[in-house]
Amino acid sequence: MSYVWHDSYQDGVEKEINTSKYSSINEVLEESFKKFENKDSFHCMGKGFTYGELDILSLKFASYLQNTLKLQKGDRVALMMPNILQYPIALFGILRAGMVAVNVNPLYTARELEHQLNDSDSKAIIIFENSASVLEGILSKTPVKHVLTTGIGDLLGFPKSLIVNFVIKHVKKMVPSWNIPNAISFKEALFSGDADTFTKPAVTNSDTAFLQYTGGTTGVSKGAELTHENIVANIMQAKAWIKDYIKDGEETIITPLPLYHIFSLTANCMVFATVGARNILITNPRDMPGFIKELKKWKFTAFTGVNTLFNGLLNQPDFAEIDFSGLKLTLGGGMAVQRSVAEKWKQVTGVPLIEAYGLTETSPAACINPMDLKDYNGMIGLPIPSTEVVIKDDENNTLPAGEVGEICIKGPQVMKGYWNRPEETAKVMTSDGFFKSGDIGCMDDKGFFKIVDRKKDMILVSGFNVYPNEVEEIVSSHPKVFESAAIGVADEKSGEIVKIFVVKKDESLTEDELKVFCKENLTGYKVPRLYEFRADLPKSNVGKILRKDLRE
Repeated sequence: MSYVWHDSYQDGVEKEINTSKYSSINEVLEESFKKFENKDSFHCMGKGFTYGELDILSLKFASYLQNTLKLQKGDRVALMMPNILQYPIALFGILRAGMVAVNVNPLYTARELEHQLNDSDSKAIIIFENSASVLEGILSKTPVKHVLTTGIGDLLGFPKSLIVNFVIKHVKKMVPSWNIPNAISFKEALFSGDADTFTKPAVTNSDTAFLQYTGGTTGVSKGAELTHENIVANIMQAKAWIKDYIKDGEETIITPLPLYHIFSLTANCMVFATVGARNILITNPRDMPGFIKELKKWKFTAFTGVNTLFNGLLNQPDFAEIDFSGLKLTLGGGMAVQRSVAEKWKQVTGVPLIEAYGLTETSPAACINPMDLKDYNGMIGLPIPSTEVVIKDDENNTLPAGEVGEICIKGPQVMKGYWNRPEETAKVMTSDGFFKSGDIGCMDDKGFFKIVDRKKDMILVSGFNVYPNEVEEIVSSHPKVFESAAIGVADEKSGEIVKIFVVKKDESLTEDELKVFCKENLTGYKVPRLYEFRADLPKSNVGKILRKDLRE
C-alpha cells in the first residue's frame, strides 16, 4: 500500500509534472532572467542586483571558467562560501558552463575538505578568505588547479566593501592569515570575464549538475549525484505545491540556511528564483540580534528554516516586534519540527509553520504538508507530484497504513546515485526502484506520513523501541527547557537506557523537576535515566542537533 491521494487536502495540485518541459536547470534560470530582468534577485548586507544583472554576471563568470581557466563541460568546481552575493553568481556560472557544482561547508576541517576535493576530483574552488588557511594546508594533496578567493564584502560596492572586509579581517579577526601562490581574486576574475565570448554548451537533463555531499553520519561523506532533471523536477514539484500561495515577481524570501545546503539550495535559491522573488541572504544567522535587525528592514512574504533556528528566534525578545503582515509561507525542514515550536511560531507570526520532508538524495523535497494547513499536525505531509512514498520492512515488503517501517521514495527527484560508489548506491536502492531514506515512519489512513526517527538513532530498551524524537519533543515542551537531545547509553540490565542532554531556558530547572515531568508524560521505559545539563548542544552547519557527537 502506497500513499493515498486526497484532492481535498491540496486542491488544484496536479498529480504529475512533466520534466521534459525543460532541457536543463539553465533553461529554467534563463527563462527567469528574461522574465524578471528588472526585478531584484539576491540581496545581502544592503546590496543587491536584478535578475538582468545576475544574468550578465553569471555569464561573465561562465566565460571566465571556459576561456581563461580552460575548464571543460563536466569538470567539477567547488564552492566554499556562506550566504553572500558571490555564491549565486558563481553557482549559476558553473551550471551555465556545463560544469558540476560541488558545494562545500565553509566550516569544514582540513581533513573533511581534503576528502571532499579528492573524492569529487574538483579542478577549481571558489572560497571565501575566512576558510583559505584551511585550504592552504591541504591544497597540494588535492587535484585542485585553480583557487579563486573572495572577501565577504567584495561585491558590496565602494566604500562598504572596504569597510566590511577591514572589520572582518582586522577588528573581528575572522580571517586567519593564508598564503596560496597564484590564487586569483574572484572579483577580478568575474569582471575580466567576457559574456560575448561565452560558448553555450549542450547540457541535457541527464547531465550531472551537483555533487551534493551527505554529512557522513553513516560513515564516509558521499557525493549524491544530482542531475539537471533531478533539480528541475524538484523545482516543478515544489512550485506546483505552492503556486496558489505565491505571485510571480512579488515575493521576498528570507534565506538564513546556507545555500550550499540542499534545502536552501533548491527551495530558496532555485524555486524562488523561478518566480522572480527577492532573496534576502542572511550571512550569519547565529548572530540573532543582527538577524532580527535585518528582518525588520523587509516586509517579507516567505521564510524557510529548521526547528532550532525557529526556536532560537522565538526566544529573542525583539522577534515579536517584527512586522509579519506580509508573511504568507513558513516552511520547516532539515529536522523534525517540534509541536511547541510550531505552536509558538503561529502564535507570534500569525502564520502556521508548514513541515516539509526530504533528503540530499531526493533533491530534497519528497513530502510537504498542505499549504492551507491551519495548525501543526505532527506529520511531514503528503507526497508531492510524481512522487511515490511507501513504508517498507527490512525484507522489502510494503507495509499497510499504521505500521512502522522505513520510509522509501520513488520519483524523478531521486539521485542518480552516489558518486563513484556503486556498492553504497546499491545499499540504498530497493529492487523495485525505491530509495531507502533511513528514516523510520508510518502512514495514516489519509495518506499523511509521519517520521518516528532515524533508523540509526533508535534506542532499544529491554527489547522496546524508543525514538529520540518523541523523548525530545516531550522534554522540550517543558517551559524551562530551551532545547534537548536524547541518545541511548549501554546498560547491563536493559541493553540501553535513555540519556537526555538539556539546555535550560530557566536556570531554576532541576533534574528532579525534569524527572517528574518525564514520568508524567512518557511510558516508563522511555523515561530518561541519565540527565546532563549543557550550555549548548553540538549542531551541524544548518543547526541540526548532532546526536552522533553526543554519543561519542
